[in-house]
Amino acid sequence: MKKTIEEIAQEDGRYDAKALKFVFEGLASTVEKFRQKPESEDTPRHISGQELAWGLAETAQKRWGRLAAMVLSTWNLNTTRDFGEIVFLMIDSGWMTSQETDTIEDFDEVFDFTEVFEKQYTIEIR
Repeated sequence: MKKTIEEIAQEDGRYDAKALKFVFEGLASTVEKFRQKPESEDTPRHISGQELAWGLAETAQKRWGRLAAMVLSTWNLNTTRDFGEIVFLMIDSGWMTSQETDTIEDFDEVFDFTEVFEKQYTIEIR
């Protein structure tokens, strides 16, 4: 029987279960974003670590705006490597899948949280 996200988080001890849920949900929204692109095919494609990290940044900004870095920090998410650590926890637990070429290093230094969530943050006015 597959462990729950809460059990995975508790056993690992580094991240709040909310962080794992955020990454899992962020993967779904990132996949959907790529699926909606005009040049994409109807079949799902693999999302790279870098693409997922940027997708999670976009998801966080949409949900929490300028507070994104603070919210993520409360769950011990401070770098894109933390996203990767969670992804590989989820892979090991059967919640996500990977390809042979995927590595934890794919998530290293994709972007700087302070730069993306604070310095470059803009409010969209329609």
